[in-house]
Amino acid sequence: MTVNLSYPFTGRWLVQNSPANRVPSHGTHLFGTGYSIDFTPVDGSGRSAPFSLLSAFRPERPEKFVGFGWRVIAPVAGTVRTVHDGEPDHGSFRGFPSIGYAATQAGRVRRGWVGLGGNHVVLESSGVFIALCHLKRGSIRVQPGQAVVPGDQVGTCGNSGNSTEPHLHLQAMDSPDPAVAAPVPIMFPDGLPPNGTVILA
Repeated sequence: MTVNLSYPFTGRWLVQNSPANRVPSHGTHLFGTGYSIDFTPVDGSGRSAPFSLLSAFRPERPEKFVGFGWRVIAPVAGTVRTVHDGEPDHGSFRGFPSIGYAATQAGRVRRGWVGLGGNHVVLESSGVFIALCHLKRGSIRVQPGQAVVPGDQVGTCGNSGNSTEPHLHLQAMDSPDPAVAAPVPIMFPDGLPPNGTVILA
């Protein structure tokens, strides 16, 4: 079974960690992530934010990134199954190695799905559950039980949960509970974009 999706955004977004390149795309099938994909908002030059020498050594405010607060929209017609909000949009870590970020990672892992997904919305469509993760705190516009159609805004791009810079993580699962869910393959109208593709929607 493969679920067909429209892109959950408008604007210019860079594809990362795509299942077109490898499965599991994020290195694990845990939490239903096997076929998940990441989209990072970028400017016309393909950059998420200017990079300076200081960027390599200290966290950066998420507001510095072009896509922080960009609209995230429903990629399917369905029903909102779960919503989680209230996680902070933490600093972005682009240094090598990201020592500061690594120091906080253990805490997120201990919290399980909420710590990893951050602020998120899960939509149900024909028995498949689509999670949209790392949303900006306070931006979620939908509630459980609400019907949505493609293009309806569900929130905005943030940097909550397991996120090194503002981006959108999308995954499809066979259960609303990522702790027990199996991943479901995804497809977009123009196919499954590989890493490095810039989508203009």
